Amino acid sequence: MPQLILSSAAAHTAVADAVVIAVAQGADGPVVLGDLSAGLRDLTESSVALLAMTGAADSVVRLPSQGAAAAPLLVLTGVGRQPATHTLSGEGSEQHRTLEALRRAAGAAVRSLADLGRGARTKVALALPTPDGSHVAAVAEGALLGGYTFTAYRSGADEQKGVGTVVVLTPGARRSEVRTAGHRAETVAAAVAAVRDLVNTPPCDLYPAVFAQRARAVVADLPVTVRVLDETRLAKDGYGGLTGVGQGSMHPPRLVRLDYHPAGATHHIALVGKGITFDSGGLSIKPAAGMDAMKSDMAGAAAVLHTVVAAARLGVPVRLTGWLALAENLPSGTAMRPSDVITIRGGRTVEVLDTDAEGRLVLADALVAAGELKPDLILDVATLTGAQPVALGRRVSGLMANDDALRERVHRLSEAVGEQVWPMPLPPELRASLDSPVADLANKGDRFGGMLVAGLFLAEFVGTRPWAHLDIAGPGFNVGAAHGYTGKGGTGVAVRTMLALAEDVALHGV
Repeated sequence: MPQLILSSAAAHTAVADAVVIAVAQGADGPVVLGDLSAGLRDLTESSVALLAMTGAADSVVRLPSQGAAAAPLLVLTGVGRQPATHTLSGEGSEQHRTLEALRRAAGAAVRSLADLGRGARTKVALALPTPDGSHVAAVAEGALLGGYTFTAYRSGADEQKGVGTVVVLTPGARRSEVRTAGHRAETVAAAVAAVRDLVNTPPCDLYPAVFAQRARAVVADLPVTVRVLDETRLAKDGYGGLTGVGQGSMHPPRLVRLDYHPAGATHHIALVGKGITFDSGGLSIKPAAGMDAMKSDMAGAAAVLHTVVAAARLGVPVRLTGWLALAENLPSGTAMRPSDVITIRGGRTVEVLDTDAEGRLVLADALVAAGELKPDLILDVATLTGAQPVALGRRVSGLMANDDALRERVHRLSEAVGEQVWPMPLPPELRASLDSPVADLANKGDRFGGMLVAGLFLAEFVGTRPWAHLDIAGPGFNVGAAHGYTGKGGTGVAVRTMLALAEDVALHGV
């Protein structure tokens, strides 16, 4: 991830390889945004007209600065439709959409400059509108995430790709509230990038024991304690979901518990993440097409880990326990079979009708364990169902909850941070489809409404405590073209929403 610098320099004087300028779709045509010198504005506006740039979101145009700026290259990035005043302002939902437009425009611009060939020496200055700290944070987040690259498995030929430094140009660069906003943006972007790294890592190098080791390492210098349950302890303590799912692999399961308990914290949130480090479907094996993307089935656990890390680095005054339910789901002579009955932590039995509905089994164990500590609320995040992207597409996560106020709160916070989430119901009539003739319930029910049925299954293991569930099956891994600040592969989705929830609870309680 690039380094972040805040600077009060003017766009035309900024020393960089490129300077980024925003163009909006105004009511009367494209509008160049920002406080620019006369010469730079004239060049930009004439170029917009000449190149027929509309200012549409995700549109990026590069051109020589022709001496109008110290940087040799100008990058025009579209922010989409904006209010008729041609400013980036507003209230409530409009303000949130404005900030997300800035994130995406900054990300698209920086992402487009990965091929400049200077690698870590590449410096990009962004002259997007930044009237206050929230705008600075949005531009910084988008730029840093747009500059993300995953090169751990690349040869030296790719060492000169990417952007090394992003400079956010803002007149308030020296104000304490702006610098605080910039620091938070850098911390959040680092957490999202770290999730992307984990999700993009091949499963041969990231199986449950290694994931647990990485969790220990990343919090070693933070006020976070770690406890790891191995396969022996999991079997002894009745974690039948993790044990059953993991028994087909040579890499046994793990349950990682992270504790961040700052002094004075009066509220407690449990975050639970699905961590299937590779999902073949088990004996109910998946089709070969697309199975390579199943290295991403641990995206929920990765997001929980780095939400706790970010909260600890920011000193958020709320207690967090993070639960990483880690297993590898493979077919073998020892694998869990369809029709097996397993016992979840706490004693409830589940008939396994489909070994590819394994995520809910490991989550059930972790949800019960999380509830044993009596947190004020529980939120789980998982790449849980193929039904989720069928219902909501690949960019919108599904949100379910047993508490209306919590569902509305998580939805509101996700909108504020720019993550697309949509509330979904938990229809009680679908619960009957999970009935089993031989066990307390089955792990699969009605095919129609599969995302909701999975949510109803999880709800069986949280009791009456406020609980919300995020299904990120589509948004957790981008198999399509890059867009905005999101490249191909791991996205790091849900970190920003979970961190916002922690901060909101710290401020306003539960």
